[in-house]
This record gives sequence, structure tokens and C-alpha cells, in this order.
Amino acid sequence: MHRIGVLALDGVVPFELGIPARIFGAARDLTGNALYSVTTCSLDGRPVRAEADYELSVAHDASVLATVDTVVIPPSHSLGPIREEGRVPDALRRALAAVRPGTRMVAICTGSFVLAAAGLLDHRPATTHWREAERLQRMFTRVRVDPDVLFVDDGDVLTSAGVAAGVDLCLHIVRRDHGSEVANEVARACVVPPWRDGGQAQYIRRPVPAPTDNGTAPTRSWVLERLAEPVTLADMAAHAKVSVRTFTRRFRDEVGASPGQWLVQQRIERARHLLETTDWPIDTVADRAGLGSGTSLRQHLHAAIGVAPQAYRRTFRAVGPDVRP
Repeated sequence: MHRIGVLALDGVVPFELGIPARIFGAARDLTGNALYSVTTCSLDGRPVRAEADYELSVAHDASVLATVDTVVIPPSHSLGPIREEGRVPDALRRALAAVRPGTRMVAICTGSFVLAAAGLLDHRPATTHWREAERLQRMFTRVRVDPDVLFVDDGDVLTSAGVAAGVDLCLHIVRRDHGSEVANEVARACVVPPWRDGGQAQYIRRPVPAPTDNGTAPTRSWVLERLAEPVTLADMAAHAKVSVRTFTRRFRDEVGASPGQWLVQQRIERARHLLETTDWPIDTVADRAGLGSGTSLRQHLHAAIGVAPQAYRRTFRAVGPDVRP
């Protein structure tokens, strides 16, 4: 079982603190066995002040971080010298120094400041809440900060934006560890969207439009039922009963990406699901996902996650009988 340690610092934000236990705690294998154990700790095992008007009790001190496979650091509103001076207090430095080499390090929101101050993000891509991204870059010039994305996966070090992006990151980790079937079940149990790509924008720079009956959600649902078909932008606009220009503008306002970008993302996601859950030939997977040919699938998948379809299938192929969608 994969062991996860969550470090609660003074000023911790309760919502993000609870994400790892909720997401990883819901992950089960085909026989219903837990895939992760989650342990929450503070530096000294004593209660920590929450960002809200209460304290949180924990059952462990930071010595557990030396025994786990993944360390998660949620955000805190009281990072003090970490955020102001780029300096890690002695107790925290000792706790991080005890983490075993090769342990996966994960930061949610401003938890990225902790990893950066400890030197763990030097020369690496990373993100944090968009309001704090400029400060993170200014204080830690060796970090390659991307202020726009939901999360960054740099192998053994992962960082996310704020609030719900922590859910996206933890689901991404489950997916990376155990495939989309397990991650989708976790998302279903937690009643959250099963997948948002890490490269999706954190926020929409234009004001969010007021809800109307003319949104693009019905058309998006219509498209998702027809991914294998040659759906065009004109087809989408016609389904929404608006001009192509109006549809494109509304789509960008609501989704944060163009209709074409979104459609490719959905088709890649469909192809990944089919690679994981079927034994179909690569050309068949490409056709059923709407990507045309095996060559096109290879190009899109490599651009998205840097691997070939067969390598992806070997890594994420679900254990058990073939599942035919």
C-alpha cells in the first residue's frame, strides 16, 4: 500500500488539508482494498491553528514523513519567514531533511513556497495560486513558475494551484498510479469532475458571463456523445443555434479554451480510456476516439503526455478482464 503523509502547518487551510484524505482514501482496487493510507501530522504532533477560527488536532508528529512514499504539503496563511524571506524554520527544515530520497513531494497552492524555500523546486517547473505566482517567482528565481495552469507534474515533484486544483492534482496522481478506471471511481465517489488537464487555465482573464439559457454546456454534452464522428466548429455552432463567432466567444468565456482545443483534449482523454480498458488495435482506438489514424493518435498522445500509445497501455493497462465500452 502506498503511504501518504500530509503535513499541516500553522495557518493551514482546512479545505485543502482535507483533500488528500478524501481523494486518496476513496481509491480502491478491483477487490475493494484501499490503495493508499493517509496520515496527517503537524511538526510536533500538537494541534495547529487553522486559517479559520479554530484549531485542528492531529495524531502524529513530522517523524512520519520519514516513513511515507508521498509527502503532501497543503497551503497555509501563516507561512511567515517562508513567504516573507524565503527561509525555512529549523523545525520544518529538519522534518523535510528526514524525508527519504525518492519520496514524491506534492504541494497544493501556497505549499509550493515550502518546497521552493527548501530548494526542491530549483530549476523545475511549478505553479501555485495565481495571486501568489508573481511573488513565488520573484522570491525564488530558480523556479520556473507557470502562473496559469491548474497543476504541474514534474515526476517526483508536483505542484498545484489553489482550492479545487488540489482535487485535480490528487486525482491526477491516482490516475498516474492506477489508471483512469480507479481515478474515475474516486471522482464518482467524491462527486467531482473526473479529469481536468493540468494545462487548463487557472482562471478566465475576462469577467465570467452571467448564466443564461444560451450557454455551451448542452452542445458540449452533445459533442461528447459523438467524439468518433467528424464534428466541426460549424456543427457545434449550429447545434447551439448561434453563429460560429458567437459560439466561439461564449465557449472561450465558459471553458477557457477554444472549441478545437477542447475537442482534441476530449478525444485524447477518450483514447487514453480505451488504451487502458481494451485490447483494441491502436488504429481502432484512434478511430473510436475521433483521432482518425494510429499515426495521429501517436502524435497527439506524445504531445499531451510524452509517451507512445503502446507504452501508455503497458503502464496503465487495468488488471482484470478486458472491458468493452
